[in-house]
Amino acid sequence: MIGIRYGAVSITGNFRENNEDNYYIDSLSKYFLVADGMGGQSAGEKASQLAIELIPQKLNQLIDFDNHEMNQVIQSIDEAISHANMEIMAFGELDPNCRSMGTTIVFAVHVQDKFFIGGVGDSRVYLLRNSSLHQLTTDHSLTQALVDAGTITPEEAETHRYKNVLYRYLGTKDGGSGTQARQLDPVAQDRILLCSDGVTDGIPDKKLQDLLGQFDDPETTAEKIVEAAQEGGSKDNITCIVLFME
Repeated sequence: MIGIRYGAVSITGNFRENNEDNYYIDSLSKYFLVADGMGGQSAGEKASQLAIELIPQKLNQLIDFDNHEMNQVIQSIDEAISHANMEIMAFGELDPNCRSMGTTIVFAVHVQDKFFIGGVGDSRVYLLRNSSLHQLTTDHSLTQALVDAGTITPEEAETHRYKNVLYRYLGTKDGGSGTQARQLDPVAQDRILLCSDGVTDGIPDKKLQDLLGQFDDPETTAEKIVEAAQEGGSKDNITCIVLFME
């Protein structure tokens, strides 16, 4: 039986007036969510708030966390996220101030000692295992599409002008078309990080790997990661959840 300890931090950062990031941690450690909103005024904040309210409601309805058919978990997750996507789009149509609002979402859903990990947008989930960092999600950004097509290198993507331009996020027609969730069998000593792009904009992977493995307390780890991203020049809100497996 894997035990989970966790910590989380979310800050507005140095360059934004309000925090459009939101996160959610289920009290029984059934799921963990990070959402990074976008849109004018407080629209992004509203979109990410809707995501972390609606997705938990649907997950609780659709998944029996103690006894669920594993091959149906991903389908249930996709349904929960598709539901949130439709509601965010509908809300954007109703309120002129929220037109074209959207949000990213990443999740780690914990069912019977397995994790299901995925997302929509460019927030990310990482796994630290045996001192090695692995990115478990794929960005739905134009730069990542160019990398995948072999047009630019991963190094060029770091500073590419389309780095923050997303082609999929919640609040768009394609936002509900699947999360590419993957199953992870956690082992003791694994560490999982869910974060908005405010983290990755300010910290290179090598530094992230070091920070994730450095401390014995997940809350301290989350604080140090956010601090390093801020010092590293991140120009966005900065949010992360850190999970320690034991």
